[in-house]
Amino acid sequence: MSDFENREDEDKKEESLEEVKAPAEDKDASGKKDDKKEYEDVCFICRRPESKAGKMYHLPNNICVCDDCMHRTMDAVSQYDYQGMLNNPEMMNMLNNMNKDGKYPNISFVNLADLQGNDGIPNKQKIKKKKEKEKEKEADPVFNIRDIPAPHKIKASLDEYVIGQELAKKIISVAVYNHYKRVVTNTMDDIEIEKSNILMIGPTGSGKTYLVKTLARLLDVPLAIADATSLTEAGYIGDDIESVVSKLLAAADNDVEKAERGIIFIDEIDKIAKKKNTTSRDVSGESVQQGMLKLLEGAEVEVPVGASSKNAMVPLATVNTRNILFICGGAFPDLDGIIKQRLTKQTAIGFNGELKDKFDKDPDILSKVTVEDLRNFGMIPEFLGRLPIICTLQGLTREMLVRILKEPRNAILKQYQKLLSLDEVDLQFDDEALEAIADKATKKDTGARALRAIIEDFMLDIMYEIPKDDNIGRVTITKDYIEGTGGPAIQIRGAGYAIADKQAGAGE
Repeated sequence: MSDFENREDEDKKEESLEEVKAPAEDKDASGKKDDKKEYEDVCFICRRPESKAGKMYHLPNNICVCDDCMHRTMDAVSQYDYQGMLNNPEMMNMLNNMNKDGKYPNISFVNLADLQGNDGIPNKQKIKKKKEKEKEKEADPVFNIRDIPAPHKIKASLDEYVIGQELAKKIISVAVYNHYKRVVTNTMDDIEIEKSNILMIGPTGSGKTYLVKTLARLLDVPLAIADATSLTEAGYIGDDIESVVSKLLAAADNDVEKAERGIIFIDEIDKIAKKKNTTSRDVSGESVQQGMLKLLEGAEVEVPVGASSKNAMVPLATVNTRNILFICGGAFPDLDGIIKQRLTKQTAIGFNGELKDKFDKDPDILSKVTVEDLRNFGMIPEFLGRLPIICTLQGLTREMLVRILKEPRNAILKQYQKLLSLDEVDLQFDDEALEAIADKATKKDTGARALRAIIEDFMLDIMYEIPKDDNIGRVTITKDYIEGTGGPAIQIRGAGYAIADKQAGAGE
């Protein structure tokens, strides 16, 4: 035998020895080594991950049981003799063959593989392994401080989508920029940087949720948008408080380390204010505020993976909220009345006296809000203390509504122009028509949401009638059509659309 063949045999022996020495944790159910294993096993009984429970026993059908649950199961079985059945061979044979003869039709065996699927526990209920500290030091940092977009760049990107609200966009841009720097550096000169959570206050339709959704598209950071209306105290029907963090974990693909650098926006935060004049337990108000204190401050919380509440069939992951930026937003209805009441307390008669109706028509009354006003609204002081930045949004004026119709990158008018361009029809709007739409939206008092409802109303007949006639080349929306006294200007195809020009009714 040649030297080359001897060396080849020795290499094969070494490979076989390495496979024997490889721990069972690095092998999958088929016995092959799994070097790309990113998720840790979860105990089928106690639902604890491998990092918490320790070594796992791998059973058929991709079932994993931790050492504690295995010992408890064996101890429980050994304590019962089932009235001598285990020591009676005839009884054991009957139990093993009882279903083969069909004598016990009501007894059936459940296949655990059918309950869990072919691949065992789905990936959305698995927890990604945390990197070891040594590997973490060797790996390159996820963020580079030089790659962080400056606040003016973040605001410039928001300006393309959001009209007005200059102060709100500036505050959010600085907060996100500081959040990036805080995550990257962790500390600066041994001085710990505390996070600055934000409370956004603005009337309905002013762009609170849209502002954060736009931010989610622009930034490469996990961002979760949750709703506070469904949150209740633990043990009651509804979502647990930790569900807001579980949504962030799902947005980060169940990667705990990535989720701990994310941003959470909690909408409708005013709906968890303390209920007044009630004798029942406030499980969806003050109790929720108290439960959110530890999340806002920064603590290690156990959150369910792939579910909104904790139960025996859902694995839990430990997430540290210390580096998670929280942005809370709400309309806070009737808060302007509380502010006016505080401002008019010192009214008096005389030359220096102030009239009680002085602030009735003030459009920026919310900008005068204080922590005292929010406490009178129903927010507890401990909750407000963990939201140091209070950002107010202005109510939309007539001019702002006109700009919202046509200026943003995905403006409503541009969306309809794109739809009609697919039918090779040019859609135009007169300036007077836009002002008429803004006037109608102002009367509805629902902010920018009213624009969509108004345009959907008068565009219905146009979208229905245009596909009937292939000769239509251009449609111009006029003020008379918006006010219901006329129709849109329809031009037939031709050289410069100059062949015919007629006024058409709404149903024409």
